[in-house]
Amino acid sequence: MDLQAILPARRVAAMRDSGQWLDRLITDFLDDAAAALPDKPAVTDYNGETGTSTTLSYAELDRLSRRVALGLLDLGIRPGDIVAYQLPNWWQFSVITLACIRVGAITNPLMPIFRERELRYMLAFAEAKLLITPTVYRDFDYAGMIDGLRPELPALQHVFHIGGGGERAFEPAFLDRDRETAPDATARLAANRPDPNDVAQLLYTSGTTGEPKGVMHTHNTLLSVLGPLCRALGLEADDVVWMPSPMAHQTGYLHGIWLPITLGAGAVIQDRWAPRKGAEIVQRHGASFVLAATPFLADLVDLPDRADFDLTSLRCFVSAGAPIPSSLVVRARDEAGIGVLSGWGMSENGLLTTCYPDDPADRPSTTDGRAIACAEVIVVDADNNPVPPDTEGFLKAKSTSMFVGYLKKPELYGMDADGWFDTGDRARMDEDGFIRITGRAKDIVLRGGENVPVIEIEDLLYRHPAVAEVAIVGMPDARLGERACAFLVPKPGTDVTLPDLAQFLLDHGTAKAYLPERLELRAQLPRTPSGKIQKFKLREEAKGFGG
Repeated sequence: MDLQAILPARRVAAMRDSGQWLDRLITDFLDDAAAALPDKPAVTDYNGETGTSTTLSYAELDRLSRRVALGLLDLGIRPGDIVAYQLPNWWQFSVITLACIRVGAITNPLMPIFRERELRYMLAFAEAKLLITPTVYRDFDYAGMIDGLRPELPALQHVFHIGGGGERAFEPAFLDRDRETAPDATARLAANRPDPNDVAQLLYTSGTTGEPKGVMHTHNTLLSVLGPLCRALGLEADDVVWMPSPMAHQTGYLHGIWLPITLGAGAVIQDRWAPRKGAEIVQRHGASFVLAATPFLADLVDLPDRADFDLTSLRCFVSAGAPIPSSLVVRARDEAGIGVLSGWGMSENGLLTTCYPDDPADRPSTTDGRAIACAEVIVVDADNNPVPPDTEGFLKAKSTSMFVGYLKKPELYGMDADGWFDTGDRARMDEDGFIRITGRAKDIVLRGGENVPVIEIEDLLYRHPAVAEVAIVGMPDARLGERACAFLVPKPGTDVTLPDLAQFLLDHGTAKAYLPERLELRAQLPRTPSGKIQKFKLREEAKGFGG
């Protein structure tokens, strides 16, 4: 398959010559840690489905990643093949990721909330060769869902499920044989080792078009952001990373798996969000770093029995995805002893701006940070000219970690000849280089750090027999940042309610997190003279609905 990745030779040469690309794999860091710190806990998971917790040392993580990698080779997986896995934050997620890296397979993590509508497109478009899911998770039958989809996915050769039996059980297929002890194991892995400039990750993100876009990263682009970020935040090997954000997001994938391994640090991962469980984990493991959306912080601080927990080890909570209320920053610091920083990034480039630990105390609640060492940001006007400080404009970014294109859609890349990427966000920058995201040019709702694919949901709602017109916009929410509000014009003589719309979307396989949470009925929607719905007017109106 031609991925249509965009990686000019001049970019490779410039990055290598400057030393900003390491030309290493994350598994090289794992090998180093396994040799130096074999007994140190590498990853501990908390499985809400089974009620168990598993800890893997660096030696065990190294061994299992090799075992699963050789299992992939036995199934015919080769460099460049796409391996999809729709898993919660379980230890198997980390092992599968590292196993894919060892044999050059492209990792394609998929959010557990995705259902038939999303998976039908994503798996087919990526031509995924192998898929791994839970058998059942949170009372949902993943095995049954995939059975129903598989006839539509001719490229999908292998499917395995974790936590079940039968011929598609993950455990006997990958874990029950000591493949890594075979005489030819090392040679087989070496023969399939990828180049650091090969595509390592495919991650779908919702954009302004009607279909998700597949962000492609290489080993070099993903690794290049982590060292500068760790140095900016003062992270070291004795830190403990806590990751309650889904590892199928770039936030969880990079900072829950890759970042701790580069440091030789420990990671503790949580598969379903429960504030009290999060507080228990922080206290038990002395967690010191987390990158997560604002609702995680708010829920932790608002926990009724928070005073029963010692959260002071959490010196670095980087909150991204929505502005942090200043009152929350103060409460987190003064009442819970949590150090809060703000940040901004994208699937396309990782976290590029953050507040630093020694920045003034008001910066996390008034800005989204400043660029870390591997990145630059600029705010420009409609003619691409830099705007004066504190002037709103379009945010562009340049980074060593910039992705290498959207899968099979090179025309959407959005990178100019000088390496500046159009983020689709609007922002302002002060004279000290701190940015503040002020809005988005792209048409999404950011709900609790999750991009709601507005156009896709609108397209589905237009199929509802009672819907004449619909437009979805974000309305402010103190906990989630935004919730989705649907402005709707019903067809004459019809009745439509919010539960009707929700059930219609669920019947079409839509994830619950994408459902509108408020319905506003209108006789007509505001439009331009050319007929385009004026969503800015609806957004302005929706500001009065939030809280």
